[in-house]
Formats: sequence, structure tokens, C-alpha cells
Amino acid sequence: MDLVGACTAFIHVSDRGSFTLGAAAARIPQPVASRRIAALEKHLGAPLFDRTTRRATLTQFGHTVLPTARRLVNLAHTLEHDAAQARHTPLRLAVPATCTTHDLAHLTAQARHHGLHLDPHPAPPAQREELLHARQVRTAITAVPPDQAHWTVPLGLATHQPPQANTHYLESLRPHRDDTDPPRRLWIQPEDDTPHIRDPLTHTGDTVGLHPTQITRATTLTTATAEVLTTHDLLLCSPRQADDLNLHWRPIGEIQPARTYTATGEQSETLRTHLHPHIAHCLGAPTP
Repeated sequence: MDLVGACTAFIHVSDRGSFTLGAAAARIPQPVASRRIAALEKHLGAPLFDRTTRRATLTQFGHTVLPTARRLVNLAHTLEHDAAQARHTPLRLAVPATCTTHDLAHLTAQARHHGLHLDPHPAPPAQREELLHARQVRTAITAVPPDQAHWTVPLGLATHQPPQANTHYLESLRPHRDDTDPPRRLWIQPEDDTPHIRDPLTHTGDTVGLHPTQITRATTLTTATAEVLTTHDLLLCSPRQADDLNLHWRPIGEIQPARTYTATGEQSETLRTHLHPHIAHCLGAPTP
């Protein structure tokens, strides 16, 4: 039985003292109102109206339960209102700081076609995790190991001057005794300062003989880019990022590092399926 619909009919009929007028106020046919009230009486176990009079007169039982019926209908309306508000509450989403405003705006627009109102918040990897755990955001695009990833962004090295080779080998950066110039540094930006990227890169650098200071963590992407623009240093980044920074990108010969991401939190399944290509574009991941 539709308890809310039956209570609605009961209230309108009792307020107007007529099945016909009450049904019209409830915007249902009179026979439907009669059936709903009869079903409600059967459900509650006693008659609500005195059927011996021409007017729809409440019985004592009807008088007793009418206030509760009103509360039930009012609560149902409140629930519908709150649900409508909740559907339009923005979904706060922590995203990599490498995502551009242009791409995030297009992602937000696409999300609305799937009933999601996104509110993106760019942040570094560790901060995205903290925001999610502190419930300051409801969902996050988090950095994860490759076997857990839904998006993969290949990384390589970018330089200010066009390199002569099609591949950067870390071994070629190894300093020699007769070098007069400072050794070239490889800058790791905050987005790539994660164990599954940083540790293999550092280990490979140690293996090929790089000095420990040659692989350097940058406090900001701006700082790292400025160093690359004014020296012969290299920036670890994606091809898309290199294009945006007007740098020359090449893959690394010894290893193939990558940013690997998944969506965690509320509506994460929708993000991973329906919005997969749009998030991939924001991250700079290849799309089919």
C-alpha cells in the first residue's frame, strides 16, 4: 500500500468534509481517493470516516490518527525536498594540481550530464589523501601503484633546448672528473613525489652512477620549470605538461615511470566509468 498517498487522500477529504472535494484537492479521481482511504482503514484496523452521514465526518479513531497522518505526509515532503537538494549539492573532488582550469571546467560540464555537480579542488598527492580522510572532500583522484590504476600517464624528461637524441638515458647525466660545468639535475615536481615514481627513479640513478643531489625534489612546479628554463637541467613530466610549458619531451631509456591514478570515495564508480575519458584528458593520460 502507498501509505503516504493514502494519508494524503485522508487529510484532504477530512479537511473538506467531502470525498469529491478532497479528491480534487489531492489531484486524484474520487474513486481512487475512496480506495486509498479504504485501504488505509484496513491497514490501521478501524474506520476513519462515519459512512452513515452525507458529509465525510471523522470518527473518533479518525480524529486521533489525523495529526500523525499530517506529520507523516509533511515528513515525506521534507524528504523529497532534502533529496532534491542533496542531488544538487556539489561533489567536492580533490584532483592533481597539474589539471588545468580549462580541462577541469570541461570535466565539470560533462559530469552534469550524469547528474553530478563537481567542485574540483587541486592539491598535491599527499594532501588529496588527507582531504579525503578528513572528509573535507567527498572524492579524490589519488595516486596508486600501477596494478591499482584506472588512469596511466607516461612520464619522461623535458628540457628547454631540443635534445639531439630521441631518448634520454640517465647514464648520460653521470658527471665526469674533467667536467667544468655543474652536473645536470633531474627535477621531480610535487605531483611525482610518490614512492612508486620517486623510488625506482632514485634507484636507477644510483645504479648508473648519478650523484645523489642530481635527482632533486622541487617544492613547486614553477620552481622546477624556472630551473629548467635557465640551465641544462631536466624536468620529470608528462608529454602534455611539456607541451603546456613549451619544453621538449623525451622518454627515459632505462625505465618507464608513469603517474597512475584511481578515483576514491563517493561516486568513484561513476567517475571511473562514465567520466573515464574526460578525467584522462585532465590528467594528460592517453585516450583511445
